[in-house]
Amino acid sequence: MNGLSLTLTLTALAALGLLAAPGGAQLSLRQPDCDSAEAEEAGVAARDHLNAQHSHGYKYQLNRIEDIKILSKPGSNDTYYVVEVDLLETDCHVLDPTPVANCTVRPKALTAVEGDCDVVLKRLAGVLTVTAFKCKTEESTEDLCLGCPSLLPLNDSKALDFVHASLATFNNQTLNATYSLLEVGRMSAQVVAGGPRYLAEYIITESNCTNDWCGPLDLVTATRGICTAQGSGVAHTVDCKMFSATVPPVDGNSTGLPHVLSKFHAQTQNVSRRHGLRHHKLTSLHDPHLSGLLSSESESAEVVSTASPAASNSTSNSTSSSASASDEVPVERVKRDVAAAAAAVTEAVVLAPPCPGRRRYF
Repeated sequence: MNGLSLTLTLTALAALGLLAAPGGAQLSLRQPDCDSAEAEEAGVAARDHLNAQHSHGYKYQLNRIEDIKILSKPGSNDTYYVVEVDLLETDCHVLDPTPVANCTVRPKALTAVEGDCDVVLKRLAGVLTVTAFKCKTEESTEDLCLGCPSLLPLNDSKALDFVHASLATFNNQTLNATYSLLEVGRMSAQVVAGGPRYLAEYIITESNCTNDWCGPLDLVTATRGICTAQGSGVAHTVDCKMFSATVPPVDGNSTGLPHVLSKFHAQTQNVSRRHGLRHHKLTSLHDPHLSGLLSSESESAEVVSTASPAASNSTSNSTSSSASASDEVPVERVKRDVAAAAAAVTEAVVLAPPCPGRRRYF
């Protein structure tokens, strides 16, 4: 039996309630519409949690819910949501207190950065809480035109020289405060007559300067801002939007910015630590309980004899991931022969779930 047939078999078994937890308790599996209210709730909770864990770069907005499964155990309050979400980078930095709902998603022509994440959530006291996630972050170059600006590595030396020159210009125009570079968000270059034309975004923080040395003030109280500079080393413009020194949470869930600040540090000698990368990535993996419910589009793995409900999370374009069992999440031990399991559901019709959902942007 090929991988697709096995996937369909496991899906059919789950739909018929044949997946069982250790001890014989049956699991209930539902696959609601990806545009339903409960799917939207899970998608937004996943987005907010991922943004709160993202300590560098920009906030991400929910673009599409690719898939959702709801697993519950009869007689128990344990209900798990396994959701696959497509996220798009916005122009709001993680230190910007602007709610992500008010942030602008970058258009493809400006090299959008996309995040594909599998997220496991558990409902506790009526609230969805993320227990594990896995993310892949990539840049989209689909709509780039010939001669359009293209992203540069975050440690490009010439572009960093441009960043420092534009920051010096801003500091010369600022009274009663001096700002230092906290992080480079993105840098791009466009080939024009006379040399490259740079476009850079970077975060600055208020500094304490003594004897020609400047060090950043405490991040919780210091005024910060995001600057956009464009032009060449000599002929350039720079505009900075300052954030309030009073730090509210990132969004209404009160889980974001204080956590981010605790992990955010000024770059050593103002040089990006993301060598060779052209954008900041989401945290790639968090699975402290080894839930076994995470899948991955970017990795291939063989189907093994230990299967979890996540096995039904595969599509015809991806293979099943091997799963690790835990005490927290119910997992089935498949001991029967696969062919026998298939025979048990010969008459079952496997219907495609009402997913993926609508695209909110592109």
